Amino acid sequence: MCLKAIRYHSVGPDTNTYIAKCKIQALLPVNSVDSLTKLVLVNALYFKGNWAKTFKDGFTKEQPFRMNKNTTKPVQMMFQRGKFNWTYIQTMHTHIIELPYVNNDLSMLILLPDDISDDTTERDLTYETLARWTSSEMLEKTEVDVYLPRIKMEESYDLKSTLSSMGMRDAFSQDRADFRGMSEKNDLVLSNVFHKCFVEINEEGTEAAAASAASMTSRSLISAIQFAADHPFLFFIRHNKTKTILFFGRFCSP
Repeated sequence: MCLKAIRYHSVGPDTNTYIAKCKIQALLPVNSVDSLTKLVLVNALYFKGNWAKTFKDGFTKEQPFRMNKNTTKPVQMMFQRGKFNWTYIQTMHTHIIELPYVNNDLSMLILLPDDISDDTTERDLTYETLARWTSSEMLEKTEVDVYLPRIKMEESYDLKSTLSSMGMRDAFSQDRADFRGMSEKNDLVLSNVFHKCFVEINEEGTEAAAASAASMTSRSLISAIQFAADHPFLFFIRHNKTKTILFFGRFCSP
């Protein structure tokens, strides 16, 4: 980390320009930085990965995505058949599949409940249960027909109130903030914390912070598990060696 003197009227645009190079657009809201602002925490993380086995463009078709029992929206639904680590959690009525990236260092884990309106999986999910459900003992290499929508998601969060409610209050207090490890003058106070994420999933892979027709082979006659992500699901991008979750989210509407 480095500190330097800045002009308050330019820090917002300059920061946004720098972060935009990593696919994160307009991280700092307009007027979030003024002459009284001394410290703003900005967090940006960028990831781009290619599938170990890509989806073929020629199989992508428009299909309805069921947001709830009464509402659908069209999506570009990708398809591929292959052997993937898969399991079904009976108690949660949830399918789980692992889609590996090139070199298998990273994987996308998708949790797909049977019922559109069932939030049991999300409500009961912890790091421990996710680790157990996605362990090598639970997942089995299985022939699966995978239907997955193209996704482009972008969300922004103002984390000041959230962090304060979790007990991180002193950093935002003019009287109690202590950043002497960062500045000789003990006059720094954290004004705000902004977080923004961008995730794009397509036939080639995942970009977080990115054409030829094909024909089915005789394997189409083989029975396969149907994994159709045509309704809300949870997804996680995991570093396989350390089991660290790098990104996670819930896709519920195109």
